[in-house]
Amino acid sequence: MENKKILMFLKTKQLRARVIDKAKIKSMLDSAEDTIRVTNRVSLDEESATLIFREYYESIRQIGDAQWWLMGYEPRNHEVSIEILRENDIKEKLLLNKLMGFKKIRNNANYRGIKTSEEQAKEIIEFWNKCSKELIGKILKQVNQ
Repeated sequence: MENKKILMFLKTKQLRARVIDKAKIKSMLDSAEDTIRVTNRVSLDEESATLIFREYYESIRQIGDAQWWLMGYEPRNHEVSIEILRENDIKEKLLLNKLMGFKKIRNNANYRGIKTSEEQAKEIIEFWNKCSKELIGKILKQVNQ
């Protein structure tokens, strides 16, 4: 991410400088993966779609949080957490364009009471299955150096 953008996030208090804490970063990534393992025990249908979508979204956001912590910053909102993920150079890079849409769906569910559809839940699950391993792997590679 450009220094100019980071400085803007700091100035607007969307980021806070922090000491890099490798144990915290690993814990965040473990938590994200644990949440997905537990969520996968829930059968996906129209009734469970919102719950499943939210948990997948939160796990994806945690990967973004971990990436910021690796850079020495604490994100103060979801937008910043999602923004950093969009800048990754991964095999399925085009799928990263879906992240802001996922944020909107999650906000609609949380703050407007709009139910998430089964198709939307399937879409975020597909994103996780195609992108999370590589995103997490990139962070862990740097943590373990």
